[in-house]
Amino acid sequence: MDPISIIKQHYVPDSKAYTVLMAHSEYVVEMALKTAAHVRHLKPDTRFIEEAGMLHDIGIVLTHAPQMGCFGEYPYICHGYLGREIVEKAGFPKHALVCERHVGVGLSVRDIRKGKLPLPERDMRPFTLEEQIICYADKFYSKSKGKFGKQKSVKKIRRQLKKISKANVVQFDQWIELFEPNVGWV
Repeated sequence: MDPISIIKQHYVPDSKAYTVLMAHSEYVVEMALKTAAHVRHLKPDTRFIEEAGMLHDIGIVLTHAPQMGCFGEYPYICHGYLGREIVEKAGFPKHALVCERHVGVGLSVRDIRKGKLPLPERDMRPFTLEEQIICYADKFYSKSKGKFGKQKSVKKIRRQLKKISKANVVQFDQWIELFEPNVGWV
């Protein structure tokens, strides 16, 4: 499985969108692999984490996010399920689920209905250890100009998640306890 070849089928190499996707994904993969090392005793599949981590945001190209060089027709919130469709068509259904399940700390059917989100009504929460690791690592990096490549603090992530719901903060805190119990709430 070569995630870069899948990405190149949907992105123009050296375009802004490609550059943003690749750099962000590399940061996320690096953080995810460090996180996986903290829970080595749980036997995370690090090869899968590398591959799926590179693909997790592939769907942004189909969204309207001009600041990232993406001029698609869908709202940005759709990039997860759109990425799932892309990666499923490439023949990698388990990797595809990471795309769909990494948005926020994952989205339940209740979240989708309550927020009236333009998403399929299905459970989009990360379940496997690898899905959770990638979702967790993704929270530390923004694709926004000026914040790109700078790791967010736990405190900032918690503040951002709290704006959405307390349940999101609870989920993130559970991941901290699992993945990095000595990190604290800094």
